Order: sequence, then structure tokens, then C-alpha cells
Amino acid sequence: MRCPYCQSEDTQVKDSRPAEDGAAIRRRRVCPDCGGRFTTFERVQLRDLVVVKKSGRKVPFDRDKLLRSVEIAVRKRNVDPERIDRAVTGIVRQLESSGETEVASGEVGRLVMEALKSLDDVAYVRFASVYRNFREAKDFHELLGELKGDEDKSEEEAG
Repeated sequence: MRCPYCQSEDTQVKDSRPAEDGAAIRRRRVCPDCGGRFTTFERVQLRDLVVVKKSGRKVPFDRDKLLRSVEIAVRKRNVDPERIDRAVTGIVRQLESSGETEVASGEVGRLVMEALKSLDDVAYVRFASVYRNFREAKDFHELLGELKGDEDKSEEEAG
């Protein structure tokens, strides 16, 4: 692993431990040349995924981009970062286990919407406003109606 500070090719692992409920390994590393310390993560990657955009353009799937999108949606909300990471890991696992190497961007968005709905209603609405390209206040009103309908169903099932 190359040192991010001095670009030396020779770095040493000082500590390894499981992360993300065993889905990744967190490694603390040190560079013997400059003394720099940094952390790396190793994750299992079942297959190389490609996201097909609405325009037809194909781009490599980027877990970090997915994580950033979810983090933007939950910004300034009281959501445990570990829950966010678990949700993103779950989305990636669903995509990888689908058996397809190409996935439509709309499918990724749909999975994010599902995950956000269980994390935080405000984050769900924020993401939906961009994902569904809201143009008017009535678009928000309709989405809130959908959320309310889901709450009513949950109450009926619980009662």
C-alpha cells in the first residue's frame, strides 16, 4: 500500500480489525520512511458493477459516492453514522447479489430511497426531492402524503 504522504511503496500494517459487522477489515498502517499513519479498509467485492445513467452513459459503481449521497441527505439529522454505513453496505450487497454487472441508476436511487425511509423521514424527503426532480411545492405534498399513508398502514398492522 502506497503512503498517501510521501508516496513510499513500503508501508506496514500495525493493527487489523473487523469493521462494518465483519463486511470489511480496518487496517492501521504506518510508513517507515516518513512516519505517517493512516487507515485503510478492505471490502469484499463480488463483481465490478457498472451504473447505467438515464442518458445511457455507463460509469463504474462507486461506493464512496453512494455514501456521500446518503450523508448529504442525513446532514444535520441525528442519525448514527454506523446505521448509515450499514445501510450503504446493505445497498451494495443487494446490487452485487442481483447477478447483474450493469445496474440502472434508477435502481440505485430506489434502493437509497428505501434505506432512507427506514433511517430518517426528513432525509428521505430531501433525497426524494432531488431523485424525483421536484419542481413545485405540490410534489413535496404528494410525497408527504405517501409517507403518511405508510405510517397509517404501520399503525393498522401494529393495532
